[in-house]
Amino acid sequence: MTRVFMKGCEAIAEAAIRGGCRFFAGYPITPQNEIPEYMSRELPRHGGVFVQGESEIASIYMVYGAAAAGNYAMTSSSSPGISLKSEGLSYLAAAKLPAVVVSVMRAGPGLGTILPAQNDYFQATKASGHGGFRTITFAPSTLQEAVDLTYQAFEYAQRDRNPVIIAIDGFLGAIMEPVVLPPFKELKEPPKWAVTGKKGKMYHIITPATANENSQQAFNLQMEKLYRRWAQEDVRVEEYRVEDAEFVFAAYGTSGRVCKSVVNALREQGVKAGLIRPITINPFPYRSFEKLDPDRVKAVIVAEMAIPPQLLYDVRVGVGRAIPITIVRASGGNIISQKEAVEKVLSLQKGEMDYEEII
Repeated sequence: MTRVFMKGCEAIAEAAIRGGCRFFAGYPITPQNEIPEYMSRELPRHGGVFVQGESEIASIYMVYGAAAAGNYAMTSSSSPGISLKSEGLSYLAAAKLPAVVVSVMRAGPGLGTILPAQNDYFQATKASGHGGFRTITFAPSTLQEAVDLTYQAFEYAQRDRNPVIIAIDGFLGAIMEPVVLPPFKELKEPPKWAVTGKKGKMYHIITPATANENSQQAFNLQMEKLYRRWAQEDVRVEEYRVEDAEFVFAAYGTSGRVCKSVVNALREQGVKAGLIRPITINPFPYRSFEKLDPDRVKAVIVAEMAIPPQLLYDVRVGVGRAIPITIVRASGGNIISQKEAVEKVLSLQKGEMDYEEII
């Protein structure tokens, strides 16, 4: 294991190479440009192929082709670029092709700004493409976690023959932290389902689920079974100082790392605070919220860099109506304020209730 000081996007790219990625296609867009830049330099050194596509749309379909041939394939983009890739993502899911997609969120909508935000939570978890397909979506809060999850994402993609999304914001993509890099994985032979040439082999073809209503329904039922298995086996969550907490933060990614420091600051003041931090934002850790004791927990505070809020909806499903929910939010490139979050809880403790209802 090698410990190095790296920038977020570059650490993700290096982890992908070490995790087996040998094909990358992408198109420049801030704040994820360091990923394709790093790949263009380092991937060929390991026998891989880097292609700068003429567009985001072209790039995702290059990934489709590489994945169909059995390669560990990856692309990355940011907000509007992910929107352009959404059709190709849906086709990957329909053809049961494994791929890793990194989404470095920026503030939006439209062109938005290149500043960090979490406005694409719905995109990453609910609507990454048409047709109702789903993906495992990881949301790291540190660079070490980003490295580890990227490394593992290829395993999940191959296991399920389905795209995997890694969702971070521009803050995590730009900061530098020490990380321990994993070892290089040994490359495996292409799987039996891959299209690797007909000579001497049984003829087969990879195609999306057909438009025939019976075969389409059978495919959807098969995928539904996969999604249920994720909910049972693949949920990842950090429950930080929740055991006796009276005020529980719900936050992921950059907001999650800020809220961990908020919890520590409140504990120093004698306030029993805790944090539930989803690491998989799909499948979502509903159970962590369902088991909160309404006789002890006075409020759940959702902290996210999105206005209007989005994470709030999944938290509400988990919490139900038994515990009041309030929010701390930022947007347009602003980071959640530790001071504001602390003051929110102190005001709640004094009985100054300011709860947010979902409209």
